[in-house]
Amino acid sequence: MAEELGYREERNESSVDIYLAGELDIYSSEGFKEKLYNTADNADVDLKIHCDNLKYIDSTGLGIFVGALKRVKAKNKNIFLVNLKDNLKKLFIITGLDKVFIIEE
Repeated sequence: MAEELGYREERNESSVDIYLAGELDIYSSEGFKEKLYNTADNADVDLKIHCDNLKYIDSTGLGIFVGALKRVKAKNKNIFLVNLKDNLKKLFIITGLDKVFIIEE
């Protein structure tokens, strides 16, 4: 059975900080997609997705990130991916998504 995806949001003046834990895959993606897109549509600040406790992302998860990025870019905002594990960072590099997302250590 797939691991649950933990999701927590903290809003402040300059960003919405989103903390993920677990695995982002086809099984956990639907609820996550709804939450992230809702936040992207309603926030007029940058999104910072904290990935310290994110273990895995599949292509479904990457697609959700790209969809959210399109929504925030339409408002001239960005998505920052914070503390990606090396295996996940490698996935963003291989797919070229490291060129469109801001990856922070």
